[in-house]
Amino acid sequence: MSSADAGAGTAALPEPPERSELPERPAGPAGTAEAGVLAARTGSGRLIRRALLGNRAAVLGALTVLVIALFCFLGPLFYRTNQVTVRLDLAELPPSGAHPLGTDASGYDVLGRLMEGGRSSLELGFAVAVATTVLGALYGAFAGLVGGIVDSLMMRIIDTFLAVPGLVLLLILVNLFTPNLWLIIILLSLLSWIGVARLVRGEVLTLRTRDFVLASTMMGATRWRVVVRHLLPNAFGVIVVSATFTIADAILTLSTLSFLGLGLPPPHADWGTMLSDGLNYLFDGYWWLVYPPAIILIVTVVAFNLIGDAVHNALDVRLSNN
Repeated sequence: MSSADAGAGTAALPEPPERSELPERPAGPAGTAEAGVLAARTGSGRLIRRALLGNRAAVLGALTVLVIALFCFLGPLFYRTNQVTVRLDLAELPPSGAHPLGTDASGYDVLGRLMEGGRSSLELGFAVAVATTVLGALYGAFAGLVGGIVDSLMMRIIDTFLAVPGLVLLLILVNLFTPNLWLIIILLSLLSWIGVARLVRGEVLTLRTRDFVLASTMMGATRWRVVVRHLLPNAFGVIVVSATFTIADAILTLSTLSFLGLGLPPPHADWGTMLSDGLNYLFDGYWWLVYPPAIILIVTVVAFNLIGDAVHNALDVRLSNN
């Protein structure tokens, strides 16, 4: 073969790609850690969106919660009522054009009372869910990551809380202090974080041996950074499910306290107080004092449970693989 033919053959060979054209691949511990963070940010969020959009019950629950929230927070801007001044001359009026759902024994408009009570109930539910989630998630994640004697001690603290009946303790504390919205939020948060902590700890026990957690630890990351950067994002699905059910439980607990006469003091209102007051007049034919708060309370709790069930099913590996 001549040198010209050899040169021609060499020129015909494809040129190697430039370095900038080569796909970048994460290498070493840093790449593994970043991959873990990326999976946490995209996987759980994608599953939750798929659960909400692909499940008719979840869509119905989400729309119901949205409608109730708009009704409670934006409704008073369009339907203005006096929920402070007692009007005995307007007491126990049946539904009419002026009062679509009638009035109660104090002369308050029931429709406006539903908005006022729903705002208090939803504010409490979301506030308790946020406080419970933050406290329980951090506690459970740290216990599961550290392990050993520290983990055992932290779990014994939780067992101590579980040994005390929550509702009984709550009734005692509410009797000792003057109940208000913030006090009830704090008390419910202190009694509800245990379940979140146990769930997150169990999830962290399965995550702490993953490659991205080990890689982050080898790179010198502190335990706080591992918890916030890697463990909690990967346990995001469990946290969302727990928070959803916590909202429903908090609303029901507030209604229970109000039904027992230990809820928010007047002139504040919530659905439990309305239901408790209305039962005294149910057998006298004043149905509008009982059915509206009972129906909206049930619908709200069921809507949150539908959302929680859909997210739980989407994040359950066994159900997702079927």
